[in-house]
Amino acid sequence: MCFLALFNAYAMRACLSIAITEMVVPITVPEAVQDETCPSMDVKLPINQTKHFEGTYEWDEYTQGLILSSFYWGYIITHLPGGMIADKYGGKYTLGIGILLTAIFTLLTPLAVYWGESNALIALRILMGLGEGTTYPAINVLLAQWTPPEERSRTGSFVYAGALIGTIYATMVSGLILYYSNTGWPTVFYVIGTTSIIWFVIWLLACYNNPRDHPFISIDEVNYLKERMSKHTHDEPSSVPWKLILMSKPLWAVIIALIGFNWSILTIVTDLPKYMSGVLKFSVQNNGYLTSFVYLCMWIGGTASSCLADYLITKDYASITQVRKLGSILALPASASFIVAASYAGCDRVLVIGMFTIAMLLMGTAFPSVMVNALDLSPNYAGTLMALTNGLSALTGIASPYIIGIITPNQTLSEWRLVFWILFGMSVISNLIFLKYGSGKVEDWNDPKFIRVRSRKRESFEEINM
Repeated sequence: MCFLALFNAYAMRACLSIAITEMVVPITVPEAVQDETCPSMDVKLPINQTKHFEGTYEWDEYTQGLILSSFYWGYIITHLPGGMIADKYGGKYTLGIGILLTAIFTLLTPLAVYWGESNALIALRILMGLGEGTTYPAINVLLAQWTPPEERSRTGSFVYAGALIGTIYATMVSGLILYYSNTGWPTVFYVIGTTSIIWFVIWLLACYNNPRDHPFISIDEVNYLKERMSKHTHDEPSSVPWKLILMSKPLWAVIIALIGFNWSILTIVTDLPKYMSGVLKFSVQNNGYLTSFVYLCMWIGGTASSCLADYLITKDYASITQVRKLGSILALPASASFIVAASYAGCDRVLVIGMFTIAMLLMGTAFPSVMVNALDLSPNYAGTLMALTNGLSALTGIASPYIIGIITPNQTLSEWRLVFWILFGMSVISNLIFLKYGSGKVEDWNDPKFIRVRSRKRESFEEINM
């Protein structure tokens, strides 16, 4: 169900990236830069085949960048309170209510656009971000309560892959709806929003915060989970040790690595459909298919690398730290190299798709590496740590679409090449920092006893000095 939570969350987040290509009036490229774009692939449709709708709204690239980034303005705000609430009260309602609110706002999207165009859409996307900001912190809390340490690479990667599968679903379904539907782009939001409402109802009935609360779990299962996780997971952890958390070098290494990774993945999720449409001139139908395909490759890469990661750890062929760092090398600089190479493939569409395919396969190794690393550091404060790591790294969701909108006013190859070189630089720098300071070991401050002993020592020291 956590997999499906991310499936729905990312479907609601990503569907606009495809829909907006049909909502806006196509850009008229100046004659001076027409040789920097690819020839059109348009073909005449049979008389009885539905043609996709022409754009209605005259939003330039700058405005589109604001619209696509506005989701993250709200998204980062609820991360920290969402993580703290999930740590204290559990992840069930923290996650469920967030998805429900996002679904309601998704259903209201067509009305908002008709009523207030870009300004209303920006406001609604901010509200969607507020609702969805609790998703990762709450899921991390649930994973910490339900998943033994040696299974976290595989289980965590499976759950986090829901984001990719949801993106695949959104891009493919959006492309099909836009191409064949007589009602146009509003149907995209109605279909995806309704799916999330259905998930919420099932979630309320079927899911629980931890094994102790589950009415149907067997005693053997409870004892197994308690035995595997009692060393690092406590029923009532102490108050959040903020000072120690903020002084943790491995934690900041994860945050910086996630900033590099999120810059890459959000550039692809948010703007790859625009690159396919504006530069490579794919039709909306093919855009949906091909964008879905590259996300599917990332899921395959994540699944395969997760199984390998757990195998290496279980058989003691590599430590958790070594596995996390190897995954980061493949997910960051290695994948970014192929993204840059795609921009030099020009209008060779087969080669471009091939480069993006390899890049996304490699990017999938982030799931058993930087994506689950916060769980390694502190299972007890999993929600708070995910709020910090994912919340701060989500700032890239604000910056990336905005900067790309400024850099690519004409949607040319040279403009996008600069975008991909920036992505490469972010990936290399963030990975070097993670290789230097990253760790897969549980931090001392995860243990409430360590915190209490440290507090007593400090109090005794203060009394002596008085």
